[in-house]
Amino acid sequence: MVALFATDDVHHARYDALVAQGTVDGLRLVTTWPCVIEASYILDAPWRFELLTWVERGGVQVFPFDAAHLSVMLPWMRRYTEKHKRDMDLADASLLWLASETGLREIMTIDVKDFARYRLPEGDALTLI
Repeated sequence: MVALFATDDVHHARYDALVAQGTVDGLRLVTTWPCVIEASYILDAPWRFELLTWVERGGVQVFPFDAAHLSVMLPWMRRYTEKHKRDMDLADASLLWLASETGLREIMTIDVKDFARYRLPEGDALTLI
């Protein structure tokens, strides 16, 4: 979401074109609140406000989870942090959980280093876009 809204981001044109074309093709964007919060924190005004207005207007579906779902995410966060000596944050864990819950397997991310190592419970990797 940062690359989509920060027009000076090196990846902006690519993701802007993907979403524009995807909208024509019936693309369904789904995320979680930790990802919205993280992107909002990283983005400066006015991009932050554009992002949040886009979310408010339904540009992306925010898939909810409650505290009980942390029982799935926390072990992943611990395992990836301890095993790989590189933190898995809540935003990343929530996207892995989202994929596990919904069956969605494609993720738009520039965080290839992290998402290339994450695996779903059945061992499948996500498709990075």
